[in-house]
Amino acid sequence: MTKHILSGIKAYFGTFKILSQLGLWRYFWIPILISVVIAIIIFTSAYGLSDNIGGFLSQWWTWDWGKQTVILISEIFGGLLIIVFGFILYKHIVMALSAPFMSPVSEKIEAHLLGNSAEKHRDTTFGEQLWRGIRINLRNLIMEILLTIPLLLIGLIPVIGLVSTVLIFLIQAYYAGFGNMDYTLERHFKYAESLNFVRKNKGIAIGNGIVFMFFLFIPVIGVILVLPLSVTAATIRTVELLKVEKEIS
Repeated sequence: MTKHILSGIKAYFGTFKILSQLGLWRYFWIPILISVVIAIIIFTSAYGLSDNIGGFLSQWWTWDWGKQTVILISEIFGGLLIIVFGFILYKHIVMALSAPFMSPVSEKIEAHLLGNSAEKHRDTTFGEQLWRGIRINLRNLIMEILLTIPLLLIGLIPVIGLVSTVLIFLIQAYYAGFGNMDYTLERHFKYAESLNFVRKNKGIAIGNGIVFMFFLFIPVIGVILVLPLSVTAATIRTVELLKVEKEIS
C-alpha cells in the first residue's frame, strides 16, 4: 500500500512538462473557472455559517456549569465541520462538472503515453461524460460523508482525535484520487467495473489525492493548478495500471 501511495505522489513529477508539451493548458480554462467559482461560493458560505453551527450545538447544553467550555468546544467543532464538509463538497462538485472537459484531456495524455492515437476505447458523448461524473461523484460524496461523520465525533476525544484527523484526510484523499482516475477509466470500463478497479488500486488513488488535498491549502494558486496537475498525474498512473492488467496495449 505504501509503495502504491508513493507511486501516486511521484506521478506529479513531470506533469508540467506533459501539459506544456501537448499544449493542454487551454483545455483547463473552463474547469479552472468552475473550480474558482465553486471555491468562492462554498468557503464564503462556510465562513458565515461556522459561528451559527457552534451556537446551535452549544444550545443543547442547558446547564450553567461548564457553559463557556461547551461553547468553545462547539465553535471549534463547528469550524472543523465546515472545513471538512467544505472540502468534501468542493472537490466532488468540481470533479463532477469538469468531467466532460477532463476526459478529452486524459484521452490525449493516454494517446501520448501509448504512442497510439488510434487506441480503441468506449466512445462517450459530452452528456454521457457529465452524467458519469455526476454519478461517480455523488456516490463518492455519500460514501465519504458516511465515513467522515463518525470520525468527526471520535475526533472530539483527546489524543484519539489526532488519529481521526489523519483518517479523515486519507479518506478525502482517496475519493479525490478516485475521481481523477475515473476520467481515464470511463473510456475503458463501465461504472461498476471502475469501482472495482479503483478498490484494487486504492494506494494510487490515495497518493494522487494526498497531493490534490495539499494543493487546496495553497491560497488561489492551489485552486487553479489542482485539476490540471492531479488529472495528468492520475492519467499517467492509471494508464500504467491498465497496461499491466492488459486492458490496453
